[in-house]
Amino acid sequence: MGEGPGDKPYEEISEELIAERARLQAQREAEELWRQKEAEITKKFRDALANEKARILAEKWKVETEDRKAAKVLEERIHEEFKRKEEEERKRGEEQIRLQEEQRAKELYWTLKQAQLQSHASEKEEREWEEQLRRSKAADEERSRRAQRARDEYRRHSLRAIQKGTVAGLSSMFQELGQSQEQEARLDHHLPGPGPPPPLAVPVRTWERPRRPVSREVIVRWFKEEQLPRRAGFERNTKSIAPWFHGIISREDAEDLLENMTEGAFLVRVSEKIWGYTLSYRLQKGFKHFLVDASGDFYSFLGVDPNRHATLTDLIDFHKEEIITVSGGELLQEPCGQRDSPPDYHLLFE
Repeated sequence: MGEGPGDKPYEEISEELIAERARLQAQREAEELWRQKEAEITKKFRDALANEKARILAEKWKVETEDRKAAKVLEERIHEEFKRKEEEERKRGEEQIRLQEEQRAKELYWTLKQAQLQSHASEKEEREWEEQLRRSKAADEERSRRAQRARDEYRRHSLRAIQKGTVAGLSSMFQELGQSQEQEARLDHHLPGPGPPPPLAVPVRTWERPRRPVSREVIVRWFKEEQLPRRAGFERNTKSIAPWFHGIISREDAEDLLENMTEGAFLVRVSEKIWGYTLSYRLQKGFKHFLVDASGDFYSFLGVDPNRHATLTDLIDFHKEEIITVSGGELLQEPCGQRDSPPDYHLLFE
């Protein structure tokens, strides 16, 4: 399909198959309608002709002097008139059924076409999600390899310095390595200044979390068990819900909320695909959706940004100053708040 010089493209073949299925279905429905219509027409004129014959016979017997031949001619003329009217109504009925068949074929075609487009969109979204997971896993593996190389280099230099007795050189090397590790920790955890990173608020898990979200009820429990203790969705150092935070809403609902906002507007919604969130971002034309992994002891974008953050608010504040991707240059500028009452996150905080 589409490989040889005379082959039709796959899209054209698919269009023809859908159109043929719609035409055959409409044809079957039209044939059934015509059978019903034809039966109605036949019965109508058969009854009318019988009634007219009965009337003529009655009049003929009443008028004894009536010419039998003239009566026969009259009967034939009436019969021909009814036959002509029946044929005209049959033609009108056939034309009506034909128009209904064409209309039904169009309706069936667009129904089948819409189902095909929805199926393709769902498959595309699933592939994008799997690709983000793959990139995230690759980034984690690369960070692990770098950390292992740094530890191996540290041990090798330490052993060499001790063997040579160069204490001063070893101290200098320790200082440089400590500074390098501190800078790496600041990047991973978005620390504002020097000093050890604050401990993450890791909740004590009292339930067995499934591998992936399986229902809204399970997602709500996960949020209450694991995210509320980490103050996910709250503004920093307050008891107020952040204006950008939303509950379990769909991609379509998020885009509808962002539709009339300017580029840089954003919201964060609880994901139904992973243990985490989705950051929905308004472009100048269109939208972007980034998955935020919250399954571990930190928050980070899947596949697009290696930085790890202690809280969800840290991640948002960080990307108000730093772009999410180099290619897109996305900066979080204007939070998109709630539109309805009660807010869409009310189930999470009940």
